[in-house]
Amino acid sequence: MRKLLFSVIGIMVIHSCQEQPVVASDELSRKENFSMNSLDKVVPTDPKAMEYLNAWPEFRALESEIERVYQSENKEDLILVVEELVLKQTALEASVYPEPFDIPQIRSRQRVFKTYLLKVRAALDDRAEVLTPAKEMIAAYNAMRKQFNVVVNNTLDTNLILDD
Repeated sequence: MRKLLFSVIGIMVIHSCQEQPVVASDELSRKENFSMNSLDKVVPTDPKAMEYLNAWPEFRALESEIERVYQSENKEDLILVVEELVLKQTALEASVYPEPFDIPQIRSRQRVFKTYLLKVRAALDDRAEVLTPAKEMIAAYNAMRKQFNVVVNNTLDTNLILDD
């Protein structure tokens, strides 16, 4: 019985001492360098909406930071861009909205964008996979831009509906 026990322990020791496969440095560098070009492109805005958005400096600042997301080549760049995005989004939230965009539909989409922006920041802090939350953040930003288009192209007069 004792010989069997020593034999089993010996086999386990020999089996556990085998060399583990070495992770190639190419795989590590591939994980460090990633491309944000796989994200959806930013939705264009109607010229009517652009008139209002160009007069809104906080939104223009946010828009320029969004463009920098696509230029990020590694996680360190993306961390800096996301921190700036958080600051710009906070400034946008506190700013005075242009008259047609001071409505709950725009503000709610901005909150959704903020949620996904913070999700990207959390993924970066946790060193987790960041591409999926970044795609969600861009989708939320595009939804906000689409809502700008809907608002300026809306020809329905709400006063006619409310005056019964």
